[in-house]
Amino acid sequence: MLHLLAKAHRRGSAWARMMRPVAIMACLTSLLSLSLTAPLRAEGERAGEYDYLVLSLSWSPTWCALEGDSRQSPQCRTDRDFGWVLHGLWPQNERGYPSYCPTTQRAPTRGMTAEMADIMGASGVAWHQWKKHGTCTGLDATQYYALMRLSYDKITRPQALRDLGRDVTLPASVVEEAFLEANPSLSADEITITCREGRIQEARICLTTDLTPRRCGNDVIRDCRMKDALLDAVR
Repeated sequence: MLHLLAKAHRRGSAWARMMRPVAIMACLTSLLSLSLTAPLRAEGERAGEYDYLVLSLSWSPTWCALEGDSRQSPQCRTDRDFGWVLHGLWPQNERGYPSYCPTTQRAPTRGMTAEMADIMGASGVAWHQWKKHGTCTGLDATQYYALMRLSYDKITRPQALRDLGRDVTLPASVVEEAFLEANPSLSADEITITCREGRIQEARICLTTDLTPRRCGNDVIRDCRMKDALLDAVR
């Protein structure tokens, strides 16, 4: 109906002016019908219902170069020398993930988020991760942060990448190989390296709920395939 109306309108016909209200009413009726039958989008999934966890480690120099420096984040101060920081521990499904789950658990205090800055770079990151992901674990904030720290400590971050001392370009696969060498219990389908704007961005390790490495789902396992990704040096 609308395409006929548009065609007639271009011709400037009286028929178009007559049919315009009819077409509009038809469209409104159709949209109303769809709105009554389409499922409403939920604000958040049910807490505690997920398949596995993704430990996300962010290469701090990359984040600082792309965002943190312009935000004047304390993570990027010249007296800090962060390498792989904990970005988050994310509940994950075999396809997709829950986020912003309704919860009756109390939000973390400022003191609790500040205590996570040593491995997360800044307290604001800890707060955001609780709000978006921690609420979906079914844990309270204290338990969630403890689980984050435990999972972070279970993974050895390759010292060689910290020790380069200068910016380098390298295949993203080299970063993955460094993690596999430092963590013999990991296999290639249990870790993925991501890139952003030509730089090494994150290492994401897939874990069971008891923090044992497991195969990543198909929507997580997409490795960066760059052959010349920039790895900014730890300053």
